[in-house]
Amino acid sequence: MHRVRPLPAYLVQRYHGWKATGYQENRAWYKRLAAEGQRPRAMVISCCDSRVHVTSIFGADQGEFFIHRNIANLVPPFEQDGAQHGTSAALEYAVTALAVAHVIVLGHSQCGGVQGCIDMCEGRAPELEKETSFVGRWMDILRPGYERVRETEGDKAGALEKETVLVSLRNMMTFPFVRQAVDEGGLTLHGLWTDIGEGGLEYWDAADEQFKPV
Repeated sequence: MHRVRPLPAYLVQRYHGWKATGYQENRAWYKRLAAEGQRPRAMVISCCDSRVHVTSIFGADQGEFFIHRNIANLVPPFEQDGAQHGTSAALEYAVTALAVAHVIVLGHSQCGGVQGCIDMCEGRAPELEKETSFVGRWMDILRPGYERVRETEGDKAGALEKETVLVSLRNMMTFPFVRQAVDEGGLTLHGLWTDIGEGGLEYWDAADEQFKPV
């Protein structure tokens, strides 16, 4: 642990600025959150991409969203193989322990994970094809989506970005506790895609089977 270093000075300064303003102005609210625990209405599964800022998009306060982030906002299919499954664990906790009313999968434009998947599937990223690549094996989840858009003329990456949402929603329903909560009416699933540059937001309309502007 001797390689672990103190925080950079700019982060320390930002923390003290927040503690003196944002925290002090809302101290009672933070105390309440700490004392009463969290009761988020929704879980949001979004990408690790630093440009995707879920709380800003929806103007959310602390305690409002249970947020899980991973490469390309993917949900794997249900598996019980003894391995460690961070996304599956987060989903289980949100649905069974926190009893969230909504699970939202949020995809986005210019997703690096999506481009990596395309490059891998088209033979341009041999490093991702190695069994030792964590990113490559994670992006295997998206291969069915790639097969659906592989012949797309034009913006293939944009089409696959939206497939990340659909693949995740389909996989989510393979989890018994998710299917049960949905069937009983206690949980609804939502698919969204945001355009970073334009600030746009689209939702998946299951009836028309297409993404539409919010």
